[in-house]
Amino acid sequence: MIAVHGHAGERVAILGLGRSGLSAARALRAGGAVPVLWDDNPDARARAEAEGFETADPTRAGALEAVTMMVVSPGIPHLYPAPNPAIAAAMEAGVPVDNDIGLFFRALGQGAWDSLDTPPKVVAVTGSNGKSTTSALIHHVLEEAGRPAQLAGNIGRGVLDIDAPGEAGVVVLELSSYQTELARALTPDIAVFTNLTPDHLDRHGGQGGYFAAKRRLFAEGGPDRAVVGVDEAEGRFLANQLATASADDRVIRVSAGRKLSGPGWQVFARKGFLTEWRKGRQVGSIDLRQVRGLPGAHNHQNACAAYAACRALGLGPRQIEAGFHSFEGLPHRSQIVAEAGGVTYVNDSKATNVDSALKALQAFDKVRWICGGLMKEGGLGGLEPGFGHVEKAYVIGREAAAFSLELKGVEAEVCTTMAQAVARAVAEAQPGETVLLAPSAASFDQYDNFEKRGEDFVAQVKAALGRD
Repeated sequence: MIAVHGHAGERVAILGLGRSGLSAARALRAGGAVPVLWDDNPDARARAEAEGFETADPTRAGALEAVTMMVVSPGIPHLYPAPNPAIAAAMEAGVPVDNDIGLFFRALGQGAWDSLDTPPKVVAVTGSNGKSTTSALIHHVLEEAGRPAQLAGNIGRGVLDIDAPGEAGVVVLELSSYQTELARALTPDIAVFTNLTPDHLDRHGGQGGYFAAKRRLFAEGGPDRAVVGVDEAEGRFLANQLATASADDRVIRVSAGRKLSGPGWQVFARKGFLTEWRKGRQVGSIDLRQVRGLPGAHNHQNACAAYAACRALGLGPRQIEAGFHSFEGLPHRSQIVAEAGGVTYVNDSKATNVDSALKALQAFDKVRWICGGLMKEGGLGGLEPGFGHVEKAYVIGREAAAFSLELKGVEAEVCTTMAQAVARAVAEAQPGETVLLAPSAASFDQYDNFEKRGEDFVAQVKAALGRD
């Protein structure tokens, strides 16, 4: 645990008692603060009280009078589409609102590192797609290279649950827009921007607000090095704002679709090959086609971003390549779960939006595509470039019939349930094809989260193949 100091004796409100809320409460208590916790779920309050925490509803009259700060869990809206009543009450009362990420960066700055030869570093990864894989890949490569590293934030452990990093330690954080938007302190050593596609627009008041939330990590964080995906206009804009000249190698530009040129520092992938250029010459390359845990162009973008971050941390190209080859991928993200009869079964349940599902489709040649769920804003038109890879779609979800009508020019069968979709896909798949779960939709019509949906897919595949 990383104790949060500077609030000894103060009452600090904690709103939301999931992983981040409880870890923040423990860290504040370890630093001498008096956390006062609240969650609308009575079971969550009961668990907090069992740990000896005080609970109190911050919306009640007078509840915030002695409170000096409110720490908010990322899933609770603080501005759009409307502020949570407790957060609105805090803002009305002039109580500063923060989150566990802000507490982490402030607490980390209090570390006694003067005696260390190599102080710890923080790598923070944000973006619409690929940030989990990129974060996990950086962490994996560091560990394989013998560097002490911890993975936290929006993946793995709560950020305040990790151990205080020591000599040459690296903390790799995956940060969502919900986390970067509200954190009052953001000071990573290396910041990574993977890409930007429309998502969470209701929480940020539109695409501009969404980009602004991501941009805070760079504009206010002031990282020593910025790794920026430049395949979208927002990434090119961000890289341009951060660099003081074309040769400014504090910005490492990354692309998964085109060769980058110029006197600066670039890492790009084309036709399955990753290439690093610096100061006008090639200094490294990796053949990604044989890296089993990173299939498809979208994972090649993740590989480029992770490679750039690891190079910025001082690792050599061959160290990074070795780490890539031993990386097995993350569950629910282009995860190969079975191979039988020449057919590959891939779980990409995390492909919850059009852009990530498109990239999943384009990673394979002949796809039996399981898709569907709660459609997000904008429809499915953006998937059309990937339809040429689809042999047939098997649509799940309560809105399966309406979803299938959006798949123009694709043979689609309304299956509704995962069990039926998998059974039909397994029965019809031919050698050389891929049965792919890439829903392009949220899971909440049938599952608690995308993980549960992916787990169901894996279970149904095993059952259909007789591997229970």
